[in-house]
Amino acid sequence: MDASKYAPGYYPAPGIHNNWVNKDHIEKAPLWCSVDMRDGNQSLVIPMSLDEKLEFYKTLLKVGFKEIEVGFPAASDTEYEFLRTLIDNNMIPDDVTVQVLTQCREHIIRKTFDACKGAPSAIIHFYNSVSVAQREQVFRKSKEEIKKIAVDGAKLVKRLASEYEGNFRFEYSPESFTGAEPEYSLEVCNAVLDVLEPSETNNVIINLPVTVEMSLPHIYASQVEYMSENLKYREFVTLSLHPHNDRGTGVADTELALLAGADRVEGTLFGNGERTGNVDIITLAMNMYSHGVDPKLDFSDMPSLVKTFEKCTGMKVGERAPYAGSLVFAAFSGSHQDAIAKGMKYREENKLHRWTVPYIPIDPQDINRTYDADVIRVNSQSGKGGIGYLLEHTYGYCLPAGMREHLSYLCKGISDRGHKELKANEVLEIFKSHYFLGDSDLTISDMSFSRNGDEVNATVVFCKNGEKTEVKAVGNGSLDAVSNALKSFEKTDYLLEVYTEHSMQEKGSGSVAAAYIGIKDKNGNMSWGAGTDTDIIHAGVNALLSAYNNMN
Repeated sequence: MDASKYAPGYYPAPGIHNNWVNKDHIEKAPLWCSVDMRDGNQSLVIPMSLDEKLEFYKTLLKVGFKEIEVGFPAASDTEYEFLRTLIDNNMIPDDVTVQVLTQCREHIIRKTFDACKGAPSAIIHFYNSVSVAQREQVFRKSKEEIKKIAVDGAKLVKRLASEYEGNFRFEYSPESFTGAEPEYSLEVCNAVLDVLEPSETNNVIINLPVTVEMSLPHIYASQVEYMSENLKYREFVTLSLHPHNDRGTGVADTELALLAGADRVEGTLFGNGERTGNVDIITLAMNMYSHGVDPKLDFSDMPSLVKTFEKCTGMKVGERAPYAGSLVFAAFSGSHQDAIAKGMKYREENKLHRWTVPYIPIDPQDINRTYDADVIRVNSQSGKGGIGYLLEHTYGYCLPAGMREHLSYLCKGISDRGHKELKANEVLEIFKSHYFLGDSDLTISDMSFSRNGDEVNATVVFCKNGEKTEVKAVGNGSLDAVSNALKSFEKTDYLLEVYTEHSMQEKGSGSVAAAYIGIKDKNGNMSWGAGTDTDIIHAGVNALLSAYNNMN
């Protein structure tokens, strides 16, 4: 690898333009424009069919986009037909504007207006490249000649807008803005604005595309601030961004550029687009949401959005894609699981509205994700806190601390040996199979109790290998009495060290009690058992017998 063949290809803004540095957060959502139907669609191996584009378009409307670039209608019959379908079938809501892309070439602009005829609201987005590389290598034209292409394009769209039926706005992009001198880009944009004459009733969009990412994000932010400070008619101009992700910093480019004065963002869902993609609007919007800013887009059903995206585009949303990936909330680490479980309990105990849970930047339930399937995930790295939380919040079992730790080692061992993740239902099965009373040679067929002062007298009928034996014993409670009867019958000894119980349902008719018991043998080894029953005594006795069986 020879790094000497490369050098920075960008041109910093002249002077110092870094007022954005003093801003620590984005205060409000920008105007959003989805370019999924254009940039996103043209990057697919197999572009979307008409039906797929219609389904995707309806999804974008549902999310809340008010501006949607629906294609390059002069580029193909499918894109032309799609736009006409939207217009002819009245599928453009009153508060939504469709956007169409066109090069600054007369026959293409004319066909674009043909496609837009009758549109209730449309943005004519015209562009030409202004970068040094394209001026020298592709077009082989001077700065004046390149500027003339832009100005002539502006004159033509302005004239045709008055000739065609429809409600039109204008957008101009100096394509490859990041590879051009900012002073020259400003000169071209201002020349275009002089033609279009922005006003209170004629807002014009100037779009600054990161056609190819060339610099660190702060360079782009300073370029945007320079443009924002020096554009003519600025109060009547919407300054727009269109970042790509070649360096993997498209989101950072956009966020800093918004601090630098931009008003609008063009991007795609999940960052789909040519090469490494366009900027991901979902990440941008959810980043704002996580700071308490309403993004004005609805991502409350992220799994459904992922499903539609994958169905229509044939693309896959990565498991680690921010907010949307299947593993982005997942905690396998025992220490992380413990912190999350304690954070969730703290939030519940203190009835907090603000989200402050460790390791989880937003509440997964806000985007229709679940704690059991998406947050606490069990493998060989998991710990007692996460496994305990999973059982409690998914199935209602509140295990004592020592039992949670014992179960965690069981689960980790099974996961390690099988080289697999354990699902919630598998953890439940391990819990039940190991701690609940199963088939045993020793059972209790009957028991009765009477109280004598502070003591309880118990009569217990044990059944072992088909033979029944009645044993009487005394204890400080029903469970203690049964335990003493068991010790007498089995001629053994242990210490009943842990006993906890709780209701698994709301109090009232039909509620089920769960009991957990830990007993310690003469060598100090703990054995655990659990039981459930509508009668708390029976639940405790079942747990005791299970713990005793696990001791032997």
